[in-house]
Amino acid sequence: MVTFVVIVHVIVSLGLIVAVLLHQGKGYGLSGAFGGSLPSTFSGSSLIERNLDRLTIAFAVIFVITTVILTLIFKV
Repeated sequence: MVTFVVIVHVIVSLGLIVAVLLHQGKGYGLSGAFGGSLPSTFSGSSLIERNLDRLTIAFAVIFVITTVILTLIFKV
């Protein structure tokens, strides 16, 4: 059980880091580095950005849940 939670926690941590870095910030951020300058149809609150927001929120919620579980397991 502990091993499973730790593995999920590490995978979610890496996914959360990648998801946050892919967000388009005030500049272009790291997401602009992969696609260059995006056309106006893909800027702002496009479908891609909304899905990336949802993915980031899902990773964050799972991260918090696994953190709480690990804290309760390893409570000293």
